[in-house]
Amino acid sequence: MTAAAKKLFSFLLKAGLLVLAFVFIYSQYIKKGDNLKEFEKALDALNHTHVIIVMTVVVFLMLANWFVECLKWKFITERFAPLTVWRSIEGVFCGLTWAVFTPNRIGEYGGRVMFLPPHKRMYGVFAMAVGSFGQNVVTNVMGASAILWFCYTFLNLSTLALSVITLLVPAYIALFLVVYFNIKWIVSWLDRISFLKKYRRFFDIMGAYKFDDLIKIMGFCLTRFGIFSFQYYLIIHMLVPELPFYQIELLVFIVFFVQSALPSLDLIDVSVRASASATVFAYVTQQEIAIIAAFTAIWLINLIIPAILGSVFIFKLKFFDRNN
Repeated sequence: MTAAAKKLFSFLLKAGLLVLAFVFIYSQYIKKGDNLKEFEKALDALNHTHVIIVMTVVVFLMLANWFVECLKWKFITERFAPLTVWRSIEGVFCGLTWAVFTPNRIGEYGGRVMFLPPHKRMYGVFAMAVGSFGQNVVTNVMGASAILWFCYTFLNLSTLALSVITLLVPAYIALFLVVYFNIKWIVSWLDRISFLKKYRRFFDIMGAYKFDDLIKIMGFCLTRFGIFSFQYYLIIHMLVPELPFYQIELLVFIVFFVQSALPSLDLIDVSVRASASATVFAYVTQQEIAIIAAFTAIWLINLIIPAILGSVFIFKLKFFDRNN
């Protein structure tokens, strides 16, 4: 393939990805129009100044959330392909654009690592898996803890059932933490799979992160978790002010937990969140529309707006560049 043909094919591929992303985003916006209208109706009953302040803070927290993720990505890649902060931002936001139309956000890996040198991209995939696993550990640990509280508070379970759950939850949490802080076990397991041995030099990068590194990565993950869970509190409290802080946060943790356990596509993920949130929050409020509106608003702010912003970086991708 000639250099000109490569450039043309690369341009068409980027343009196709960009159009595809916008088609999915636009169609989902129209499809969820009813929920957005309900959200607008709920806002009409509120003080507009208060709404503007809350939504401004939520948008600022969205930027803070993804900036922390950019810093985490920069830290993760330092040992094999150091990035500037801006290059990290480009990769993260481009990855978000790819993520919205791929199952379980798998496209985020491809979009993000394309901003790494070509010969380092496979390392980036496995390194990113460490960061994603850290975020998943936080979600599962916090979610499992919230489920334990939920069982004791709202479910009329037998003493035996509660005792079993009380034993299982700490064991479940301990399992995630032990595996995360001994991620080299995963590398050892991959080493035993014969057809993967030729890729060992790539996935060995996961075992290169020491305990201190994993602590720092976990710190980034906890910071992000705190930021976006607080976003939910701000909007839900605005719409349903009678709910106390701890109830909102713990129920949000459960919704995160449920969502993380289900295969999803970002563009239809809002329906999963809406269904889970309406079911979980039904134990504390009858304002189902308000809860669904809150989760829909956060979906738009945290995922769709960044995906649109990330689309501007798609044309900077270099699919065939070998100079790096």
